[in-house]
Amino acid sequence: MERQDAKKRVEELRSLVEEYGYHYYVLDRPLVSDAEYDQLFQELVKLEAEFPELRTDDSPTVRVGGEVLPYFEKVEHRIPMLSLGNAFSADDLYDFDRRVRQLVGDSVSYTCELKIDGLAVSLQYEQGRFVRGATRGDGTIGEDITENLKTIPAIPLRLREPITIEVRGEAYMPKPSFEKLNEAKEQAGEEKFANPRNAAAGSLRQLDPKLAAKRNLSMFTYAIGLVEGKIFSTHSEGLDYLGELGFRVNRESRRCETIEEVIRYTEEWVEKRAELPYEIDGIVIKVDQLDLQEKLGFTAKSPRWATAFKFPAEEVVTKLEDIELSVGRTGVVTPTALLTPVTVAGTTVKRASLHNEDLIREKDLKLGDYVVIKKAGDIIPEVVNVLPERRDGTQRDFSMPTHCPDCGSELVRLEGEVALRCINPQCPAQIKEGLIHFVSRNAMNIDGLGERIIVQLFDHDLVRDVADLYKLERDALLALERMGEKSVDNLLQAIEQSKANSLERLLFGLGIRFVGAKAAKTLAIEFGSIDRLIQAEEEELVAVNEIGEKMAASIRRYFQKPEVLALITELQRLGVNTNYNGPKRQVTNVEEGNSPFAGKTVVLTGKLEQLTREEAKDRIEALGGKVTGSVSKKTDLVIAGEAAGSKRKKAEQLQIEIWDEAKMLENLQ
Repeated sequence: MERQDAKKRVEELRSLVEEYGYHYYVLDRPLVSDAEYDQLFQELVKLEAEFPELRTDDSPTVRVGGEVLPYFEKVEHRIPMLSLGNAFSADDLYDFDRRVRQLVGDSVSYTCELKIDGLAVSLQYEQGRFVRGATRGDGTIGEDITENLKTIPAIPLRLREPITIEVRGEAYMPKPSFEKLNEAKEQAGEEKFANPRNAAAGSLRQLDPKLAAKRNLSMFTYAIGLVEGKIFSTHSEGLDYLGELGFRVNRESRRCETIEEVIRYTEEWVEKRAELPYEIDGIVIKVDQLDLQEKLGFTAKSPRWATAFKFPAEEVVTKLEDIELSVGRTGVVTPTALLTPVTVAGTTVKRASLHNEDLIREKDLKLGDYVVIKKAGDIIPEVVNVLPERRDGTQRDFSMPTHCPDCGSELVRLEGEVALRCINPQCPAQIKEGLIHFVSRNAMNIDGLGERIIVQLFDHDLVRDVADLYKLERDALLALERMGEKSVDNLLQAIEQSKANSLERLLFGLGIRFVGAKAAKTLAIEFGSIDRLIQAEEEELVAVNEIGEKMAASIRRYFQKPEVLALITELQRLGVNTNYNGPKRQVTNVEEGNSPFAGKTVVLTGKLEQLTREEAKDRIEALGGKVTGSVSKKTDLVIAGEAAGSKRKKAEQLQIEIWDEAKMLENLQ
């Protein structure tokens, strides 16, 4: 065939294969038989092999998988992919509805969607062409799995409009594909996947796209991240538009005008979920109006305008064989139930959390008992209750130890706490757990430094604190078990790169008691450097929005320890960044005389009628004020709404000026 004729036939075949594939994989309405589709597809493959210059990146033939990848590149999401808060009952859904209506009024409707049990991904299109796909990762940074995602027929490689858009969706493995895959693994003598979610995630994280192509994955899109040139008023309009572009959108979504309708929808799918050809683990409920979503905003981890209703957990009976004790990075000794292996919600469970000694006593657990277990939120196994009627006299009482199971130091129970704690700062278990926390994804995010390697490093006396991680040498790492030259070089590179992390990651990684990821970022933004934070007095810390007295006292105690100051100095000497690198808080140049809020520290308390708390905060800060969460001697002004409580009383005691909402609104003009 001449090149010109080949070019014409290739274009014709691509058009046909794309159209037939869209009807088969997206609409579930085949236009031709499988045999006819396969014949056209193979003809296209043959022509592109004969005329390789005619092959394009968005040709349907890329779905068979390309070359093996050396590794996955990191991808930063332009808009974070946040997780959702959970609801487990109708009462939780009523609470969610009440919180929404308190902030935005009663004119709210919801979109309900099936929560597909798979792997959340982001797809980027430029001028209608698929250019990049990534995993959710930690919500901020994921992995580039573009080549694997291209193998999924339900993901269009070219949209029906030449638009630039980023969409979010859930890649999953249909039940028939999962069963077929596990059958093949069983015949090959390989370990089977525990559930379709794990199988989908494992398939998309294969470095060989050809393997991903064989797994028969699919995908539903559920949201638009960014889009150029389009404006929608509701989330459901956006879903309709995704369908028009050629994406597979779940047909079972429903718009509900009341929370009672939402609850009926969830009850309906509790009964019907087993009939679906794919796994779901709940229902996602979103405020439909996009302007209300914007008003509701976000917490550090999740949107306030959405929640995930999780189906009631499956409960099963198994035997409590023993109780294992572990020491965490803060010294807390945690008991864990060791169980006769049993399948719960599609996975094999051998262990379950027991939290503390009081819970063991409360549930009257004895070694050898038969117990009921479930997965809380279909994720964390927990012991629900014991079955005393099945006792036969062989069961034994369990007692918590008086000394640390790792270092032998005497355990203590601090005032007001239920947990037993090892307070030996040199306890090996605490040091190892602290190191594991330091390198974790939300902290310094050092790729390749998992628990196994941390334990090896500690056991070989290569690390004793986090600063030692930055002193590791290549030859010492090569001597460790299962550490080749390439993995060592990658690890050293990851450690070096982590030195440039912004301050909030270091603060979280240090494991300061009560300081989580959100508080670490707040402190980093507020103080800018660790040196400045070390110098901050307790009152100054409490004045920071969302930093309470308990956390402030913990921060001061931490930075007063000589060994901590020595560690910070050593980290700085080794080149670890101790400054905040992120976007600075917006500062408005407002002169003192031009605004009653300029230069003042303001606290909002009680319920506001005209503005949400966030709206009031934004407007005050735009006029040069600083809004904090606690009243202290440094507070200049308190805005007291309806039912203002302890903060108003403290302001009166400190003789701080107090305004009502009306006066605030008058001065915001």
